[in-house]
Amino acid sequence: MDLEQVVIIGAGGFAREVLDVFDAINAVKASFVVQGFIVDPQYGRPGTYVNGKPILGGFDWLAKKAQDVKAICGVGASEHRFGLVKRAEETGVRFCNAIHPRAVLTTWVKIGYGSVITAGCILTNQIQIGNHVHINLNCAVGHEAVIEDFVTLAPGVNISGRVVLRQGCYVGTGANIIEDREIGAWSIVGAGATIVKDVPGNVTVVGSPGKVIKSRLEGWHLARNNH
Repeated sequence: MDLEQVVIIGAGGFAREVLDVFDAINAVKASFVVQGFIVDPQYGRPGTYVNGKPILGGFDWLAKKAQDVKAICGVGASEHRFGLVKRAEETGVRFCNAIHPRAVLTTWVKIGYGSVITAGCILTNQIQIGNHVHINLNCAVGHEAVIEDFVTLAPGVNISGRVVLRQGCYVGTGANIIEDREIGAWSIVGAGATIVKDVPGNVTVVGSPGKVIKSRLEGWHLARNNH
């Protein structure tokens, strides 16, 4: 059986953790060949090695190889991941998932494409996960949760049943969200926060119980990628 050829977009801390996930998968059953990393020139020169894998080039390299590889984005910030994925989509590349073998998922979890689930995570049943979602170390996701595209869960997040996380929201390390709550699109939940009420879109919430401390204009995440 041919192994899946993949590249990782980004070469920073979380991108290296994505490589760790692929290594763990291959330790159980050879499934992927990680060719290397895709980054813009200011973030690394082609031929430079990161954790034993080369920086291959930028999106021009990906455009030439788009039919031969699959990609996954290893950039942790939701808004930057959004911009990089949109650029990758223009090359025509397809995306794969990276799910650590020590993550626990029931058969009732549905996952889109381009998503990463790391070690120690537990996801129960009737859970819907969108595209390009990052679920970091030791997160727990309860029944009937909905996690939309480009959401990021930092390590140690606890999501109770029937929680809805709208597109692009970022939930910080150790945050807790009680059942039946909704986090609006492109909002940020601070580390250690406890969410007991719905959170609107485009805000930052911190504390226990969580309180809004900052609001942003709708579409702020697009401005972050206009460079």
